[in-house]
Amino acid sequence: MKLSQLRILVAVAARQNFTDAALDLQMSQSAVSHAIAMLEQNLGVVLFSRGRHGARLTPLGERIVEHAQEIVHRADEIAKEAELSKGLKGGQVRIASFRSIATHILPGAIAHFHQQFPAISVNLAEHEDYPHVEHALREGQADIGFTFMPASEGLEVWEVIRDEFVALLPITFQPAGSQLSWEELVAQPLIMPPVNYIMMRQVYQHAQTYGYALKVTYEVETDATIVSLVAQGLGAAILPRLAAEPIPAAVRAYSLPVPLERVIGVATLADALLSPAIYAFLDSLKTTQVLVS
Repeated sequence: MKLSQLRILVAVAARQNFTDAALDLQMSQSAVSHAIAMLEQNLGVVLFSRGRHGARLTPLGERIVEHAQEIVHRADEIAKEAELSKGLKGGQVRIASFRSIATHILPGAIAHFHQQFPAISVNLAEHEDYPHVEHALREGQADIGFTFMPASEGLEVWEVIRDEFVALLPITFQPAGSQLSWEELVAQPLIMPPVNYIMMRQVYQHAQTYGYALKVTYEVETDATIVSLVAQGLGAAILPRLAAEPIPAAVRAYSLPVPLERVIGVATLADALLSPAIYAFLDSLKTTQVLVS
């Protein structure tokens, strides 16, 4: 029986799905399935009932996973105590982030931190959106996570940056006045992320507040693809500026008729025992000039 198998057991039990657990663990689904199969073989018992419903713990599995959770927790505490004893001579900082922060903000922040503390390693995990980041924090898979403010209960969060939502239009478009109007924006075919994306809910609500409904012509999941479609002259889009970067020459970004921004913060578990390395990264983050832009 390996600690890694117990971590996988806890993850699958939490998600009740091998695919979702694999995404959380940043492993392939086959590797997760193999680890559970080997654990069941070693123990000589069945831990999960598998079927259309996903993977549900058997009654015995429910009892065993409680012990596994305790073992994983104790192992993490041992690692934290060992790291605390090292001070800033070594250690690791595990960061969970969504793509736009991981791409445009963290490289500069990590480089700045490495200059100050070259002996501390940094592990960066990129997630699809902020609920996955917060889940990684709660499951002990990350020490620090970048999320939107206000964050959910149980997290301590500090504001890092305010990211403006911008309207993206082809360079051939010219607004009638000095700034883009709602009428001009909603008249365009809109190329937008799926309506159920949490990030975009405030955009739709914002437009409705001022009496405008955003009618989507093209629903596209990937930010880069949305920007490329705008560059081809197929319509307009609304994205956070960081998500839209890099903005090509064929696209122009406008502030919304009434400006809107998302507030991004760095979070830790409120009751977490933070190592000196983590405190050092948080302090370094506050002084990194790239975050002030």
